[in-house]
Amino acid sequence: MQSINLASLAIGSELPSFTTQPISRLTLALYCGASGDHNPIHVDVDFARKAGMPDVFAHGMLSMGYLGRLLTNWVRQEAIRDFSVRFVSITQVGDAITCAGKVVEIDEVGGTLRLEVTTRNQAGEIKLSGEAVIALNA
Repeated sequence: MQSINLASLAIGSELPSFTTQPISRLTLALYCGASGDHNPIHVDVDFARKAGMPDVFAHGMLSMGYLGRLLTNWVRQEAIRDFSVRFVSITQVGDAITCAGKVVEIDEVGGTLRLEVTTRNQAGEIKLSGEAVIALNA
């Protein structure tokens, strides 16, 4: 985790990004157990195909968790005031997810900054987009 140096921040400043290992079936099974989300569309190929999908696919909340890690790699959890995402497209098995963020607003009076955050696969396709509000003095 890094401390935020307000003097070095500007609109467009980027958070240190990271890329996950490719999403595997094991990752999906482990996430099912950890999250309690046992929807078979994420782990049962036959079920996914009957639902019209070519294969199982990742939970959207798994990618949101990765974005949470992006934020907490940068600031303490207590500094996160708001965090929301929109699920844009399905994350497939085998996708390596890159989590990135950038500053889009600095409110010096309110002591916060607003970030735009995204996940993208290895082809650059956006999977999640969202925003977070960070307290500068938390």
